Amino acid sequence: MYETAQPKERAFLVGAELKHERPLLPVEDSLLELGRLADTAGLEVVGQSIQRFDRPDSATFIGSGKVEEVKMLIDELQASVVIFDEELNPRHQRELEKLFGEDVKVIDRTALILDIFAQHAQTREGKLQVELAQLEYRVPRLTRMWTHLARQAGGRAGGMGGGVGLRGPGETQLETDRREIGRRIAYIKDQLENVRAHRERHRAKRQQTELQVVAIVGYTNAGKSTLLNNLSDANVLSADMLFATLDPTTRKVDMPGGRELLFTDTVGFIQKLPTNIVAAFRATLEEITEADLLLHVVDATHLNAQEQIESVEDTLAELEVDHLPMVVALNKIDLLPPDVNPLHQFGLPYPVVPVSAVTGQGMDELLVAIDAAMVRYLVPLRALLPYKRGDLLSLMYERGQVDSEDHTAEGVIVHGRLPKRLVPYFEPYMDHRTLKD
Repeated sequence: MYETAQPKERAFLVGAELKHERPLLPVEDSLLELGRLADTAGLEVVGQSIQRFDRPDSATFIGSGKVEEVKMLIDELQASVVIFDEELNPRHQRELEKLFGEDVKVIDRTALILDIFAQHAQTREGKLQVELAQLEYRVPRLTRMWTHLARQAGGRAGGMGGGVGLRGPGETQLETDRREIGRRIAYIKDQLENVRAHRERHRAKRQQTELQVVAIVGYTNAGKSTLLNNLSDANVLSADMLFATLDPTTRKVDMPGGRELLFTDTVGFIQKLPTNIVAAFRATLEEITEADLLLHVVDATHLNAQEQIESVEDTLAELEVDHLPMVVALNKIDLLPPDVNPLHQFGLPYPVVPVSAVTGQGMDELLVAIDAAMVRYLVPLRALLPYKRGDLLSLMYERGQVDSEDHTAEGVIVHGRLPKRLVPYFEPYMDHRTLKD
């Protein structure tokens, strides 16, 4: 039999360390992560190099001496792709492409992440979001003529055959002028607004059921999808790779106290997450902004777990949802040595529960912690409900917490706590002048 699989593109990684900056991850660890991203994209990493400097070179980012060193290495290792761990500006990219030669593609971390997103997006919304982010990233870089673009895409449409950094919109968009790309961007934004409006209607309808929402957040590959599968039999794709799932999945989960909550899995975060990706995935990330509680899943086995926590918290602050109540699940404890207690590793100001989403260890305790956190953030309420409004009394039992109820001739005086969004239903019956102690 003949081997028909297309050989992997060989990638060489370049990291940079600015001496006056304190990055979230050391450059060596950031390159390890970049290597995992490259592997997820289907590349074979064959080497790497690190440049330490006071400031980036205006022409080549890493300086002429380092360029010569990298060029020698990629020739020796027969690499066809050079991936920079920092985002390159258009001038850097043009100069590097010229110096490395026509047979070598130069991409950066942003292009690599966008390529992975292009491979993994499944829904129409996800594909539109990826295409928008890719086009906006590529517009300032479309400065060469079509021969350059054709050479990059192997003379074919970019599609899935153009290789890493060229998937997604493909040659159809890449070989049009800026005006056409501008029209395409405007069209995609319009389509995404329609998707957003549809999602908003769906969310409003969902909120009419009055179920509270838990948004599952965390660093990519922390185990969010596996955890949702364990809680709800959601059958969401979970794999040991970065950004295995992009599209949000919502499932109903029965809680220990008898209530039901909606759990929503969201796209994973990563350090140096490009702002155009955050902007493009606005509709998806709105699932987080509408949540009642955040469930932050942390890979407790990762050497940079603390830094990953900080990266997620930075992104949540950027999304302006860092005020929401949170429960932390320290995942993958089944892979830790028996003498390691993950609770001693992190000083977090939230309820923290060690779990294994694979084995189920700690999952009952996690649900109890989430239930308790939800109750803690309920709004105190005291109302006189007419007997004809038994539906409101049932709603209070089902979605809130009833501390006491007293039956009078006028109706039921109920004391308890409710999710904030339900309080308006009870306001007509909350005139304290009608309530007797």
